[in-house]
Amino acid sequence: MRHMSDQPARWTQATVYPDMWTDPADDPRENQGSSPDGELATLEDYLTSYRLTLRMKCEGLDAEQLARRSVPPSTMSLLGLVRHLAEVERDWRNWISDSDALPKLYGRRDADFEEAAADPAVVDAAYRDLEREQAATDAALAAHRDLGERLGKEGIAVRELLVHRIEEYARHCGHADLLRECVDGRVGQ
Repeated sequence: MRHMSDQPARWTQATVYPDMWTDPADDPRENQGSSPDGELATLEDYLTSYRLTLRMKCEGLDAEQLARRSVPPSTMSLLGLVRHLAEVERDWRNWISDSDALPKLYGRRDADFEEAAADPAVVDAAYRDLEREQAATDAALAAHRDLGERLGKEGIAVRELLVHRIEEYARHCGHADLLRECVDGRVGQ
């Protein structure tokens, strides 16, 4: 069990708003200009923001820190989250396809978390997997701009899939907040 003296000191890089991750001028999620027009553009903007948030929470950490599990017996780590989100991006393509399901990226269930090893090669592969799977899911949905269109064997609406993706990233960004604070004490949105 960790003692209070083992806890990293809480800190933030922000100077404008001390409860934020970074200053607004340095935040890649800040839109330059007005908010998006329309439901589809708004949903895509939120998804992009949460994807960037996850990346920000992982920046500046080495392989050991990314793979560190903070709350036993949980297998959750920042690296595990990156791998998990790559896995679910692939799975979402299975939802909208009439074809046979794509195989799991990491094999058996929960291997995305359990095999998130403190190895730079595993970290690099996880980021490549995430980028590839995000791009493939984005491309698969780009052909379906009608949010009410129903896809795949289950007839899932494009809108439902986009909202589910936002929810998945948002939930895991909340986990990333806590995981990052446990690793090095950094806090903020």
